[in-house]
Amino acid sequence: MLRIMGKFSVNVLKSSSLCNKYMYFRKTKMRVMSVTQLNCSLRNYSSPPGDVKSLHSVINPHISRIRNIGIMAHIDAGKTTTTERMLYYSGYIRTLGDVDDGDTVTDFMAQERERGITIQSAAVTFDWKDYRINLIDTPGHVDFTVEVERCLRVLDGAVAVFDASAGVEAQTLTVWRQADKHQIPRICFLNKMDKNRASFTFAVESIKQKLKTKPLLLQLPIGEAKTFRGLVDVVTKEQIIWKPTSGLDDGKNFERKPLLETDDPNLFQEVQDARNTLIEQVADLDDEFAELVLGEHSENFDLISADKLQSAIRRITLAQKAVPVLCGSALKNKGVQPLLDAITLYLPAPNERSYEFLQWYKDDLCALAFKVLHDKCRGPLVFVRVYSGSLKPQSAVYNINKSCTERMSRLLLPFADQQIEIPSLMPGNIALTVGLKQSATGDTIVSSKASAVAAARRAGRDAGEKKRSVSGVDSLLLAGVEIPEPVFFCTIEPPSAARQQDLDNALSCLQREDPSLKVKPDPDTGQTILCGMGELHIEIIHDRIKREYGIETYLGPLQIAYRETILNAAQATDILDKTVGDKRHFVTAEVEVRPGSGEGATTKPIISYATSVSEALPKELQGAIENGITNSCIQGPLLGFPVQGIDVTVQSLTVHPDTSHTMVSACVSRCMQKALKKAGIQILEPLMNLEITVGEDHLSAALADLAQRRGNIQEIQSRQDNRVVVAAVPLAEMMGYSTVLRSLTSGSATFTLELASYQALSSQEQSALLQRRMGLV
Repeated sequence: MLRIMGKFSVNVLKSSSLCNKYMYFRKTKMRVMSVTQLNCSLRNYSSPPGDVKSLHSVINPHISRIRNIGIMAHIDAGKTTTTERMLYYSGYIRTLGDVDDGDTVTDFMAQERERGITIQSAAVTFDWKDYRINLIDTPGHVDFTVEVERCLRVLDGAVAVFDASAGVEAQTLTVWRQADKHQIPRICFLNKMDKNRASFTFAVESIKQKLKTKPLLLQLPIGEAKTFRGLVDVVTKEQIIWKPTSGLDDGKNFERKPLLETDDPNLFQEVQDARNTLIEQVADLDDEFAELVLGEHSENFDLISADKLQSAIRRITLAQKAVPVLCGSALKNKGVQPLLDAITLYLPAPNERSYEFLQWYKDDLCALAFKVLHDKCRGPLVFVRVYSGSLKPQSAVYNINKSCTERMSRLLLPFADQQIEIPSLMPGNIALTVGLKQSATGDTIVSSKASAVAAARRAGRDAGEKKRSVSGVDSLLLAGVEIPEPVFFCTIEPPSAARQQDLDNALSCLQREDPSLKVKPDPDTGQTILCGMGELHIEIIHDRIKREYGIETYLGPLQIAYRETILNAAQATDILDKTVGDKRHFVTAEVEVRPGSGEGATTKPIISYATSVSEALPKELQGAIENGITNSCIQGPLLGFPVQGIDVTVQSLTVHPDTSHTMVSACVSRCMQKALKKAGIQILEPLMNLEITVGEDHLSAALADLAQRRGNIQEIQSRQDNRVVVAAVPLAEMMGYSTVLRSLTSGSATFTLELASYQALSSQEQSALLQRRMGLV
């Protein structure tokens, strides 16, 4: 979403005549590092020293050799550092970047480099041992959860990165649930094994307990914390030791040899036990492997070949019955090459994932637009994932969601903020398109309208016994991204009225890039209101408007997105009688509202009709009635916040023959407002799940502060030497909390906030809020 201009406003230069089909430009400054010649006993997983690979080598491999993967984790677990090492060892960058130095490939935005965090997902493409890997580095901060969601939507596999000293953290649970929703096979990488208090056993146990999954230990560390120097491959019983040469500890050189009992008897026995346990776990989960174990190798597990064991682990991973666990330290350049091997071995190719809609398209084009970026020169750049068929430049495509045909001018292969032009895009691949002006996140793109109709017809035949309508079939073919409701909002104003149009254009572009950003006008004051997922989210948007669009905007104070609901059932009647021109518009409506019986915090009312109305109601009027009811719930009668959790029954409706649908909507909406006022309004406030990681010394101060913030302490867990406080706190009490917590704990504590639900305010708190909103306090 964020920081597009630095990303894609790169002048593309024509390459040599040998590659005249493509265009390529690299703007990153390169430094040549001298690497000593490897000994024959050491293995080198990367390109020859000093040689940087070209993206031309991985244009369109066979679909079985493609891996579309994402790196997901809690903030500061090491996702970006791991990605940087993958690019270095695969030979696509010459020097190792560092998040602290602000020179990594995937964190290229100014805001990312200043803060040392990933804000928007970045895509890179590289090859590893004849496999093409399309990798997306995702954010870990809770404010940018939607970035992870829309990337997981198009990925086939994922690598979950964990801090070995912390185990499973708050945002780890969130991204894990997102991966579960999209049924994505994944592998776990226990990073930071060199960190103080790193514990392999603790991290594995937290995966088992908190994620409720079965970890398959494929590696064991050799040493922990400061003594970490390598690892043992449990499948092959080989030890991998990283050995720096000539003071250059870049992790390229390591020794891989069989682990013998004479090397370390205790470690040998530990690996032997771990392998036997792994074989038993795999045999329990895979029938084919169980037959092999019980038949040929029941007496001696050592005779089971690594290939057979790896094949069984792959089947289990793809079936999501368990997750392989690996370990290492990306910052210290250890364990990344075996992780790349595991990605190619255990994660699925695009043709190994099953998608129901593919059978309807057959070999026709079916692609999903999952992200939009804006470039000042080229306009919107749309990320697409091709599921079937192929894409070519200068071809017309049909957008089912927008019901429009667009022409795509060029196809680009992304490498963070650089791209290479490609002649076509085959199934299973991810790329950037130039020229799609209407497409947005979650849009389905096909070759033509006829293709969409044919697919709908096939789907209709398949679902004939369920009697689905064509519109129902259409909704089956589309697969969008769920966007959470924003919880913060504030006013945003340009420096002068002359810049209002520029600000509107900037916000329009940013909204298209970031679906979780909402912009709406204030009906009373006419000001523009910015709605976002958190303080950091709005701060980043404000900074981008200034840097990318050159507009010095002014933000009003951050405010909370409350909701309204009703306390009692109520009925109201309204009559609309107007003559416009020579037509008389006459409507009488009676509606009943009741507190909702359903679960969840949906702002859409549940609408029903009395028997006398439903029998005589023309279908064309139903849309006008529901439109009026829905519109009346957008702004509640008390403070103008959305109304949620209500059931509405239309008791009676009389409409004059000449009455327009707009007048019917207006009458029903006015009637609804009357009924809501009669029913008594209750304000709901957002309740947040708060997780604080704090040392024992500062625990009491943090708990005392939470008590003053109406916090409800749910649990206090132990995590190594730290305490993890899990609490539920109203969002209104958490404004500026990061500064307060820093002061209380001398900067040692960290916290995460996530929306849990909406809860009712007490009568005193509601009165105080009303007075503040009216300016009486």
